[in-house]
Amino acid sequence: MVHDDFEPAVLSEIVDGLMESYSDHAYLTNLQGMPLPSMGCVEALTKSLENLLYPGLVECIHPNILGLRYVVGNRIVEAFDQLRDIIVTCLKYAVSIEAPRFRFPDFGAPEDAAKQITLSFFRALPKIRAILHEDLKAAYRGDPAAKSYSEIILSYPGMRALGIHRLAHELHGARVPILPRMMSELMHSRTGIDIHPGASIGRGFFIDHGTGVVIGETSVIGERVKLYQGVTLGALSIPDPDTQMPVKRHPTLEDDVTVYAGATILGGETVIGARSVIGSSVWITRSVAPDTKVLFQPPELRFKTNT
Repeated sequence: MVHDDFEPAVLSEIVDGLMESYSDHAYLTNLQGMPLPSMGCVEALTKSLENLLYPGLVECIHPNILGLRYVVGNRIVEAFDQLRDIIVTCLKYAVSIEAPRFRFPDFGAPEDAAKQITLSFFRALPKIRAILHEDLKAAYRGDPAAKSYSEIILSYPGMRALGIHRLAHELHGARVPILPRMMSELMHSRTGIDIHPGASIGRGFFIDHGTGVVIGETSVIGERVKLYQGVTLGALSIPDPDTQMPVKRHPTLEDDVTVYAGATILGGETVIGARSVIGSSVWITRSVAPDTKVLFQPPELRFKTNT
């Protein structure tokens, strides 16, 4: 190993330092042969699933002489294999890791369990699409700038993030490790919207604009709720998560709540009552009764002429 800009002794010193670091901080590596899904595989899976959710909108689809049913069938088979193989890897990972917060049931043989989980997931796709249809209508009703349903699917980050969330939430409910979180983080990187796959979100949900929205793992959101950009549904700190989990850490928003830009709502015991309106830049750590408006009193603005 020769390099013009490296003296052999210097190179050896750097390599020795990194090798020692790899040994001392093993969690920053995957040199132990631990099974882990790759982000590339998860991205390909996510694209395949979006094609099934929105055929002809995410990727071009040209039914051949055998028709749309044939094309969809082929895509299901392809996505089935992708998902099953990734779940096998994730289940093997769950067995290999030891961490206080990482508690997953014994699924038995990973291959058998992955097949059953994957079958259940694909059978749930029509139900997920029905919920997304209500989300789509909520977006159209909630934004006068929207000219069509197709425009919302193609260009609204909230709709795209929500579609992947509903898929990831289904897998999260099946106790699949790691994969749901990877899917949600993929959408986070694309849309700026961070929704943990554990969050429970009712029908007719609309995120307007979306950038900077954060929805934590144990959040519970009712039906017909609307959030604007920069809203945080977050947690108050827990002194020792390793011993105090699981616990509800994030707030509950009941039906027909609207939360405007920049509001922060924290805490697992915090409940925002039905039909309430939370104004911009509000900080809330306690419950709000139904039919309440919570507004931030801005400081006084003073205007002076230049003369």
